[in-house]
Amino acid sequence: MDRLALLKTFCVVVSEGSFTRAAERLDTSNQLVSKYIAELEKQLDVRLFNRTTRKIHLTEAGQQCVEHARHILESVEDMEGQLGLLNTSAKGVLRISAPVSFSTLHLSACLGAFQQQHPDVTIDLQLNDRKVDVIEEGFDVAIRAGQLSSSSFIAKRIATIKLVLCASPSYIAQYGMPKHPRDLNPEHYLEYAYINYDDESSELIQALKENSQRYKPKLTVNNGEVLTDVAKMGQGYVLQPAFIAGQALKRGELVSILEDYMPRSIGLYAVYPHRKLVSNKLRVFVDFLSDYFATNASWE
Repeated sequence: MDRLALLKTFCVVVSEGSFTRAAERLDTSNQLVSKYIAELEKQLDVRLFNRTTRKIHLTEAGQQCVEHARHILESVEDMEGQLGLLNTSAKGVLRISAPVSFSTLHLSACLGAFQQQHPDVTIDLQLNDRKVDVIEEGFDVAIRAGQLSSSSFIAKRIATIKLVLCASPSYIAQYGMPKHPRDLNPEHYLEYAYINYDDESSELIQALKENSQRYKPKLTVNNGEVLTDVAKMGQGYVLQPAFIAGQALKRGELVSILEDYMPRSIGLYAVYPHRKLVSNKLRVFVDFLSDYFATNASWE
């Protein structure tokens, strides 16, 4: 039996946390997944999982095995990708994690254009605003917006994104135009749940952080589009990346406030594991992403 297939099945079961979900992702049967795991355990002469009626847990041997298995599979993928550079087209499944609002507003056209040029690359896109573990969750690349901390990952800057503090004209008419961050009403703040703007030099960021600690924001949501819609209704002010608020600002549904106090711009990055050899499908996607948004950053 193909050992690579056994290792791949094992890694998918680990990442999915379930034989059933692993079978769905691999487009195969639950019985075949169980057979592959049993065969791998037989070949290694160890038990990889402790199974209950509801959950599976890695044994100590399984925890050690998964690191070796992922390294082996990545090495094989790197070899295939490097050899693929000899061909004119990229091939295979590319698993991507990306933020929800950026994807729904700006990524669709990019992916369509990419697949027109590279029809043999299949995209598996998962939308989530939380910071995913690229390796643990089996992604080839994550698209992230923000200030990135240093890590062992490669982070290629794709675009620059301005931040905008904005409110509706009706809100400004009712409460006045603030001239300084201390003029902001803390109870009217519409807060993004995953906010992580670490510009310590910004008076605005410091004011928002202090207000959030002392007062409960009027609304906290893990989606920027919802916050923007609420702000357009005159219910408060919101700090948003330009790729979300840009159209509302252009249409006059929102107005920019405290422009002299804006924190530094954030970056849009493609983040992927540090490898000496990068697969062809990943290389061409990251290059395409960079070139595309160099000329199609419509939020600017």
